[in-house]
Amino acid sequence: MTVAAGAVWGRVEQQDFRSRVRGTLLGAAVGDALGAPVDGLAVDGIREAYGVEGLVDLAPGYGRRGAVTHLTQLTLFSVDGLIRAQVRRDTGAWHPPTDLHRAYRRWAATQSDWGPDERRKDDGWLAREEWLYARRGPSRACLLGFGDDTMGTLDSPKNPGATGAEAAARSAPFGLLVGWEPQLVMQLAVECAAQTHGHPVAYLSAGAYAVVVHGLARGESLDGAVQRALGMLAARPGHQPVSEALQRALGAVRQGLPSPARVEELAGAGTAEGLLAVAVYCALVGEDVRHGLCLAVNQGGPSGPAGALTGGLLGALHGETALPPAWLAELEGRPTLLVLADDFAMEMTQGPALHGPAGASPGWISRYPRGS
Repeated sequence: MTVAAGAVWGRVEQQDFRSRVRGTLLGAAVGDALGAPVDGLAVDGIREAYGVEGLVDLAPGYGRRGAVTHLTQLTLFSVDGLIRAQVRRDTGAWHPPTDLHRAYRRWAATQSDWGPDERRKDDGWLAREEWLYARRGPSRACLLGFGDDTMGTLDSPKNPGATGAEAAARSAPFGLLVGWEPQLVMQLAVECAAQTHGHPVAYLSAGAYAVVVHGLARGESLDGAVQRALGMLAARPGHQPVSEALQRALGAVRQGLPSPARVEELAGAGTAEGLLAVAVYCALVGEDVRHGLCLAVNQGGPSGPAGALTGGLLGALHGETALPPAWLAELEGRPTLLVLADDFAMEMTQGPALHGPAGASPGWISRYPRGS
């Protein structure tokens, strides 16, 4: 199921994969940081605050420029959980949704504790990053979903009425499992989304988003990746709103120059399928990464999730070097993001050398413990 199992990676392939991993995680974080200060503001309010063109640069939020929200925090713990799942596979314990739930529970601890608890040896290095303990607008669905040890499942989801895009916005890392079949990627994203967002439009949007990222990370076109996601959605009960939203996004590309009005029309009520459509549309029509991200956030709905979803697609499509360097320079937590991205790429390409039959690296096991 993993690309590391039996696959031989060339140097160029490894470098391209690492660039796409970095691009996906940094792109999602930059989009989150760009959109957060205007989240929920009407277009008129954005223009009043930032000028007739709207928001075209990072703006202060949470006391600084480039600040990220809980969406980026949870995305980091998604990556951490995926690495730990790979490491734990050597023990015979192979159930990635459980490993992801444990990772998200570690995030939940950051939202209630003052700082890292050095007594918890199995927390790993990410949970000791003090900047992650800032509370950045976590949604009620996320706090309730990860508020106890009971894991939501598709048969018994947490918050079955939750239709927001937060679950989709933390799902880009699932798409970076390039050695997995797309069906498995979708299934994992859907199961993990149901841990907080139990409505079909929310968890199927997360699954579709992960499949699109997966296609981009494997070198497919954005249009081709969306078509693949549409084909896979068709077999899922309750897929119609998500499929129709993606079809609208593709159709809107042919309707003339992009505008905030068209983005708002795609966003609809700001639920998961609408913001997924916004991300696909803005990634398709954006002249470059900066333009695509600005288009995504200058609308009256949830701008943070829209930016995060769009940034993840653009980063997976173009790699890290296409992201605006001035924005990356101010991005909160960039050193942590880069280390985690590189650790993920190393695990996926060289996992057996880190914890395979020939022996385990003590340093790696310390960073990603096999315990909880």
